Amino acid sequence: MENIDFENLFEEMPVPAVILDLTAEGDFVFAKANTAARTFLKAETDKIIGAKTSEHFDSELVDDLHKCLNAAAADKKATRFKTSFLTPSGLKIGGFLVQPVSSNGNDVNRFQVTGMVATSEDASLQQERDDAISLLTSVFDVSEVGIVVTDDEQNIIRVNDSFIRIYGWSRDELIGQPFVNLIAEEDRIRAQRSHEEFMKSGIRSSGEMKIVRRDANVANALFTTAALELSLGRRFQVTTIMDITLRKQMELSLRLAKEQADAANQAKSTFLANMSHELRTPLNAIIGFSEMMMKETYGALGNDKYKEYMGDIHVSAKHLLEIINEVLDMSKIEAGRVELDEEYMDVEGLVASVGRMMASRAFSSGLQIEEDVQPNMPPLYADPRLVRQILINLVGNAVKYSNTDGVIKVGAMQDEYANLIIYVSDEGVGIPKEKIALALEPFGQVSTAQSNEPVQGTGLGLPLAKAMTELHGGTLRLESDTGKGTKVFVEFPAERMKRTNPKGGQSPLSGFKPQQPASGVAQNGE
Repeated sequence: MENIDFENLFEEMPVPAVILDLTAEGDFVFAKANTAARTFLKAETDKIIGAKTSEHFDSELVDDLHKCLNAAAADKKATRFKTSFLTPSGLKIGGFLVQPVSSNGNDVNRFQVTGMVATSEDASLQQERDDAISLLTSVFDVSEVGIVVTDDEQNIIRVNDSFIRIYGWSRDELIGQPFVNLIAEEDRIRAQRSHEEFMKSGIRSSGEMKIVRRDANVANALFTTAALELSLGRRFQVTTIMDITLRKQMELSLRLAKEQADAANQAKSTFLANMSHELRTPLNAIIGFSEMMMKETYGALGNDKYKEYMGDIHVSAKHLLEIINEVLDMSKIEAGRVELDEEYMDVEGLVASVGRMMASRAFSSGLQIEEDVQPNMPPLYADPRLVRQILINLVGNAVKYSNTDGVIKVGAMQDEYANLIIYVSDEGVGIPKEKIALALEPFGQVSTAQSNEPVQGTGLGLPLAKAMTELHGGTLRLESDTGKGTKVFVEFPAERMKRTNPKGGQSPLSGFKPQQPASGVAQNGE
C-alpha cells in the first residue's frame, strides 16, 4: 500500500488550515500553518509559528474563533463557525471547522482549524442573513422606543438613536459601560440581580425602573427585556425602554388632587357635624326658655326668673347670629360678592375699641389684654367693618386658646416700607407647625395641644380674617408651635396709609385693585 504524505497534503490544501496549541496560560498559539493560511494571514513561517492567534487574526474573527475553540475543548467534539471571505486565490471561504485533539484521551490541548469552501447554498443563506440583519438594524435605529443591548457581563454593547435622544448620553459615554450605571442608585442591586437571572433563564420580563439622564435628573421608564442567544452560546439581553416620566407626574398630580378633594370633603363633613351642634345648642336654649315663658311655668311673667331666661335667650340668639354671619361672610367672599365700603379710619381707635369690646370676655377667662400702638399712626383707608371683624376674630381666638393668667398683646406699627402691621399674640396652647396651613383653611379646625378632641366653633375665624385681609390687598401670617403660643400678623400695603386724613379729593388707592380671593380663600398657611 502506498504511503500517503500527510504533511505534504496538509501543506498543499487549497483552503487555509492551521494547527493551534493551547498553552498553560490559556493562550492559543500557532503550531503549524499551511501555504494557503500563511498567504491569507500574510505571514512568513518563522513569524507565525509560536505566535498567538490574536496577533494575526483580526479582532472580530479572533473572538468568534476563541469561543469556538473553547466550545470544542469543553465538548470534545468538532464544531464550526460561519464567516465569509475570499482567499488571495479567489476561493470563497464560508466558515471554519474546528477539530479538537486529545493528548491523553482527556485533556484537549491541540486543535486543527480548517477553512470550508462556501457553497451556493451557503451564499444564499448568507445573503438572507445579511438582508435580515439589515432589516433588523433599520428597525433598531428608527424605533421611537429606546433600545439597549447588553452582554453577559452587563456591559452595554449597543444603543439606538432614540435612547441617545431621550436621555442625553452620547454613544461613546455608554458603549462598554455597565448598564447599571444608568439606573438610579436605589434600584441598581435589583437591576443587577434581574439581569443575571434573565440572562440565565431567558425569561422575558417587564416593569418600571428609574434611569439617570445625562443632566443628572432621574426619569421614570417602563422596560421590557428579552434574552437573545447567538452562535457559540453567546447571550445578550435586549431591553426596550419607554419614558413614562410625564405619565408618572400626571398620576402624582391626580393622586394629590384626589387627596386634597378627600381632605376638603372630610373638612366639610366635620364642619357640618360641628355646625349641627353649634346651631342646636343656642336654638335649644331659645326654644326651651321661650316655651317655659309662654307656659308661665314659674307663674306670671312678672317673675324675676323669666328675666334671667330672657338674658340667656338674648346671649344664645347673639351667638347663633355670629355663627350664621360667619358662614354667610365666607360664602359671600368665596362667591366674590363682597364689595369694600372704604373710608379713612383711626388705627389706634380701632385697637382701643376692640380691646374694650373683648375685655369682659378676657377678664372672665382670667386674661389681660395689652395694647401697643405706634404713636402718630396715620389713618388706614379700608372697610371699617371688615377690619374690625378681622381684629375681633383674632383676639377672640387668642382668648379661646390662652391659658389662665396669660397676657394677650394687640399692637400696630409701620415697617420700613410704610406697610401697616397689626399683630395679636398670646401665650396659649399654640398650634403644631405642621398644622398651621390647616388652621388657615376654611373649616380646617385643629385639635388643641392637650387633647385630640375637636375644638368648638365653625373653624372660620382665621380663614375669614385671612380672606378679609386679602380683600384689602394685604396678607395674614401666622407663627405658632405647640406650647409656645401664637402670633398673627396682618399686613396692609403702604398704599392704604396716609399721613393726613383729607376731607375730600381722590382716594389714595386710585389704580390699586387688590384681587378677590379665589374659592377656597386660604391656600396655604404662610
